Amino acid sequence: MSRFTGKVAVVTGSSSGIGQATAVRLASEGASVVINYNSSPKGAEQTLADVEAAGGKGVVVQANMADVDACRMLVRKAVEEFGRLDFLLCNAAYEDDSTALDLTPETFDRVMAINLRGPFFCSQEGAKIMKDQQPDAKGIRGRIIMMSSLHEDLPMKHANAYCTSKGGLRMMMRNLAVEWAEYGILVNGIAPGAIKTAINADVLEDPTRNKRLLENIALHRVGHVDEVAGTVAFLCSDDASYFTSSSLLVDGGLTWNYEE
Repeated sequence: MSRFTGKVAVVTGSSSGIGQATAVRLASEGASVVINYNSSPKGAEQTLADVEAAGGKGVVVQANMADVDACRMLVRKAVEEFGRLDFLLCNAAYEDDSTALDLTPETFDRVMAINLRGPFFCSQEGAKIMKDQQPDAKGIRGRIIMMSSLHEDLPMKHANAYCTSKGGLRMMMRNLAVEWAEYGILVNGIAPGAIKTAINADVLEDPTRNKRLLENIALHRVGHVDEVAGTVAFLCSDDASYFTSSSLLVDGGLTWNYEE
């Protein structure tokens, strides 16, 4: 029996990148997965195909993480489709490259809505479901994981709203972990560094910028989405039953090797 057989996961922003890899990884270990997209149905359908090819079950749900009602609906889909909710990965995010002097209220609010408000209300709905489920032998009723960024700590020019949202996400994770521990809900975060995804393709395809990036990474390579998905799987496993309020850096040593 696979270690996540009978478990149910919701993965926001799972039509591409880290979210897609995570949905497939959890499915490959037996979980049923609610696959979420906002504007890329084709990507979500590919995730579903990969989930099914891995031997798992999935359902695709469109939901905009800036819409609180949509967040709640998405999380409830887990129970409607599969009868329970064990893992919630808040992965969807939005990044803007405005300078601090040019950042508009509209853009600032959009970043905060998707990166901070959305994860809160997804988690709130998830916790309402999880707290009433039967606990396992260690008293765990569910696990919530926030996909943050090394920029929860590391400043980045032209990304003030994004960095601020990720710093806030880390503190929100810690607060929820402390508040919901009594319900047997574990809440943790993952802070990836430079991972090979579409969001940073412009850097990876530019020889000069890519060289400078690799010089800042202690392991001298960018990460792969499967390496982040593996970290999610660890936090969902029995091996991580004493983890809560932790933020795990998955950055190849970039944070502490970084130089301007």
